[in-house]
Amino acid sequence: MDDILDQPAFAISAALEAGDLTATALMAATLDRIAARNPDLNAIVSLRGADALMRDAAVADASPRKGWLHGMPLAVKDLSNAAGLPTTMGSPALAGRIAPRSDIMVQRMQDAGAIVIGKTNTPEFGLGSHTFNPVFGATQNALMPGHSAGGSSGGAAVALASGMIAVADGSDMMGSLRNPAGWNGVYGMRPTWGRVPSEPLGDLMLHPLSTNGPMARHPRDLALLLDTMAGPDPRQPHGLDHTATAPLLDADLRGRRIGWLGDWGGAYAVEDGVADHCAAQLARFTELGCHVTDIAPPFSAAALWDSWTTLRSYAVAASLGPLYDQPAMRAALKDTAIWEIERGRGLCGAQVQRASLIRSDWFRAAVKLFDDFDALVLPTAQCWPFPIDWAYPQDIAGQQMDSYHRWMEVVVPVSLIGLPSVAVPLPLSQGRPMGLQLIGRSRDDLGLLQLATGWHALNAA
Repeated sequence: MDDILDQPAFAISAALEAGDLTATALMAATLDRIAARNPDLNAIVSLRGADALMRDAAVADASPRKGWLHGMPLAVKDLSNAAGLPTTMGSPALAGRIAPRSDIMVQRMQDAGAIVIGKTNTPEFGLGSHTFNPVFGATQNALMPGHSAGGSSGGAAVALASGMIAVADGSDMMGSLRNPAGWNGVYGMRPTWGRVPSEPLGDLMLHPLSTNGPMARHPRDLALLLDTMAGPDPRQPHGLDHTATAPLLDADLRGRRIGWLGDWGGAYAVEDGVADHCAAQLARFTELGCHVTDIAPPFSAAALWDSWTTLRSYAVAASLGPLYDQPAMRAALKDTAIWEIERGRGLCGAQVQRASLIRSDWFRAAVKLFDDFDALVLPTAQCWPFPIDWAYPQDIAGQQMDSYHRWMEVVVPVSLIGLPSVAVPLPLSQGRPMGLQLIGRSRDDLGLLQLATGWHALNAA
């Protein structure tokens, strides 16, 4: 039974549908795997009791099949609500709060038959690409013991990589579905903004920076979970229609044009070996008939960073401001959250408008760039996984990091304008994990999933 946990989710689903596997047997094996591996990794938190989970599995076995996730264990990132479970967001300010209902994305997975077993660990409020918090502690990298799992979907990536769950949800503001995927040898997808709805709460009109999306060990699972999550919510104004991607993954990739952006012409500090390893692996796409070309920086990295940090602080100030305004809650917030809130509240309207204009200019430039390329590529991080007891890297390649998130600047071109991106894992380099961000034109989520499918087949051969 233990072997089934390392199979792709679509294979587990097929075994359940055929009657070759029961949900109760799968749940028992899952709980055994969690008991064996989670104490060291600390990927899954707020785990429900075994008796309740086994009862849910027995109900699934006795019930008509709801969808492809029927009877499959799922742990939800601890930034999203799952009815009846705590949503701490890794913060002492929210510890112990129980969600009265599931978020849209979570409910859609439950409607497809998933059994929510608990939550996956995240940095406090998802801020920072290193999964640690004062409520649950740090999550350990699945491939490099004693090192960061990345974040903010670090718990999800490690739970996947260690076979504790077969698919996972995540969210991505600043690389949170991409960095941990690359550092733990799994796949993570940031869909085109609007593909997967958020919650219909607060302001619905300003274009947000983050989105929810799927993580998996196989691109087909990534597509299946995206198809479950995606589709507009009539209560929200910017949702995209969605056509199922999973049936369309197998494609002839000959002639696809891929542009390698490297370190953005030297603008990004990159640790020794990262760019060379990524470039050497990217060249393997030529085996699939793709054309890989080095390209010059298409936009000012400094302008992108200026726009990003302005809009990010503005967004964080809006979302966390109500906690900051309560002295008892403020005392429980971490320093980086307070820094973002105070910085965001210090902005004037002209600064935010200027940042939005830069963002708009970059979108226009990207549209033209995709006239010549089907995908662009960057590393999923600028450095290898760092020791777990660091808050963040203080310098990379001799360049001082002037903020807690500067070391993840490489994810900003995607996040700023809501492009789709799929992180694909690379073979280890001297025992160190890294990934590639495959970046597509707006709404071409399918094209990226097809490239990822080809990449997976290439590396499985």
